[in-house]
Amino acid sequence: MTSLPEKLAEISRTAGVRSAYGDPVQVDGVTLIPVALVYYGFGGGEGDSAATGTGSGGGGGGASLPIGAYVKSGTTVRFEPNVISLLSVGIPFLWVAGKAISRIIRALKR
Repeated sequence: MTSLPEKLAEISRTAGVRSAYGDPVQVDGVTLIPVALVYYGFGGGEGDSAATGTGSGGGGGGASLPIGAYVKSGTTVRFEPNVISLLSVGIPFLWVAGKAISRIIRALKR
């Protein structure tokens, strides 16, 4: 069984630019390069309690959100956003920001 640091090192080697940018795809003379927002998180813990014994643990995870693609046609390159993904991230963000701003304004009025 591999140790946690070895496992994290193995996983982090595969993270990087290749995770965010997909392999180019050729469609009818147009090159598409998919782009994603990728993030990872890891954590670990260890405890020692006389009442319950000892314990340790760890975990990790990640997510990928497709945000669009670079489209190369001839000599021009443009970014085509994935509107549905951007809305699925943008709407909750704006809601939380709006709630925070309204609370700040309400607190300043007091």
